[in-house]
Amino acid sequence: MSQQYPQRPEWGQQPQQQGQPGWGAPPPPPKKHSTGKIVGIGCAGVFALLVILGIFGAALGGGSDDSGKDNPAAATEDTGAAAEADERDAPKKEKEEAAPESPVKVTAEKTTFKGSVLADGDDYTSVAVTVTNNSDESIDVNPLYFAITDSKGTKHSAELGADENQIDTVELAPGENVSGSVTGKGRFTPKYVTYTDGLIGDSIRSNVS
Repeated sequence: MSQQYPQRPEWGQQPQQQGQPGWGAPPPPPKKHSTGKIVGIGCAGVFALLVILGIFGAALGGGSDDSGKDNPAAATEDTGAAAEADERDAPKKEKEEAAPESPVKVTAEKTTFKGSVLADGDDYTSVAVTVTNNSDESIDVNPLYFAITDSKGTKHSAELGADENQIDTVELAPGENVSGSVTGKGRFTPKYVTYTDGLIGDSIRSNVS
């Protein structure tokens, strides 16, 4: 009776185990990756980046355009600076607009007409005036240098000799003054008196008080 012995593997060969492929069997195929998923993820990332950049750009642009609107403190400072500048310029404007004060001062007020022997009745209106010479030179005063303007804007020339208190014809030295009446023909309400130095000189107007 012959005895059987188990066969030994040849040199260079590995014994096969149950459940494993034999030597030289092809390897399993590699797993396929989803190309569509990769492309979709990439597009989403690019889109998100563009959105973020757009938000930053809008924020920067809006800040530069609305800097004056969104900064009330700066606007208040600008307004305050402009107001201070106007206050500083106000005295200059007032000095420029104010007329230089005349060295000859004239005042006028209402008075009662007192007819002289030269008056033709009592249909006259008189104004008491005072002329003060504050200049450095002498000036001439004459009833003919005066005119009375009434409340309706009508100008009345002086009537010589009608009022017994008529202002004198004099030459006023510096510092001197003279008072008297200036009379116009007719009954009216005097508004102001105009004195003209030497008829063709500078005119000085005084409201009748």
